[in-house]
Amino acid sequence: MASKVPQTIRCKAAICWGPEEPLTVEEIEVEPPRSSEVRIRILCASLCHTDQSCWKGYLGPLYPRVLGHEGVGVIESVGEGVDGLDEGDLVMPSFVGECGDCRNCSSNKTNLCFRYPVALDGLMPDATARMSVEGKKLYHLFSCSTFAEYTVVNVNYVVRVDPRLEPSHISLLSCGFTTGFGAAWKEAGVDRGSSVAVFGLGGVGIGAVAAAKLLGASKIIGVDLNDKRKEKAEFYGMTDFINPKKNDGKTTVEIIREMTEGVGVDYSIECTGAAAVTSEAFESTVMGRGVTVLLGVTPEQHASVDRTALLYGRTVKGALYGGVKLRSDLLSIIGKCISKEIKLDELITHRVGLDDINRAFELMKDADCLKVVIEISDM
Repeated sequence: MASKVPQTIRCKAAICWGPEEPLTVEEIEVEPPRSSEVRIRILCASLCHTDQSCWKGYLGPLYPRVLGHEGVGVIESVGEGVDGLDEGDLVMPSFVGECGDCRNCSSNKTNLCFRYPVALDGLMPDATARMSVEGKKLYHLFSCSTFAEYTVVNVNYVVRVDPRLEPSHISLLSCGFTTGFGAAWKEAGVDRGSSVAVFGLGGVGIGAVAAAKLLGASKIIGVDLNDKRKEKAEFYGMTDFINPKKNDGKTTVEIIREMTEGVGVDYSIECTGAAAVTSEAFESTVMGRGVTVLLGVTPEQHASVDRTALLYGRTVKGALYGGVKLRSDLLSIIGKCISKEIKLDELITHRVGLDDINRAFELMKDADCLKVVIEISDM
């Protein structure tokens, strides 16, 4: 327990006041943690394409709002009833909770907790907010809101992490990289000697490539419109690259089949969210046992797949956070990062301060950009 009663803190945060409006860095108030909550001093955050989508109003036009769902920080204070977490602990907030007891958590079939689901209402589990600006409520993003010097999170969305791992690397594990890694590991179940196609080679896709390599896939095909992603993906284990703009009149599905003796890949992982790419990813898999995992988060809500191809024994499924459980699974990935089986440095292409948050959004449009780290405070 904390040695003194926590008080409201005034600090800086990047506020989104409306869809696609520039974020403004302002002084806000962050309340003390209530029961089963911790207040975290954010060290750094990283920008994900989901942040961009929410900035545009996807998943609910809730404003004003503090965005950010990738990040890492140090617990500044703890509320009542908090066990296993203390002031000074290095922690990672998450948008996926894990109670460990509900039917989903105990099933070993999913990482989506019934008791602590992904929060889409911009509020804490008790339907209130902990942030405000000049007396006006600020909505949270999921259970995180990491684009702030301080944030309050329910402990069921927090995991303590090993301080041997660099803070910026922990931030990368909050969403994108882990989502792709988990999709190959937990959802697709990539096995040794198999073939994998990854559609979209951003932070999520690179995670899928890295997992496929570690799991022993013999052919890992990356698909992306950006040739500059090729070198990075090869570093993480990609064996073949396809740029759909340079297919000489052939479809991506046709080229993948040519690369796989005419049958298609065992597994495909779709990371873009584009409806047309969803169909390509599905049809690129082998009949009878091909598995496609959908990960891309975009405003496009509907995509179609060929019914006949589905009847021929192919499977398509979706996943959040790659099916990775916050406490049960994430430590395994962290361990691989500490042992350097996974090297996260190559993912970071840019770093900015909180005051330059809008530049981070602009950098995401750059062909050279992979992940932007937002440095907020020192250890």
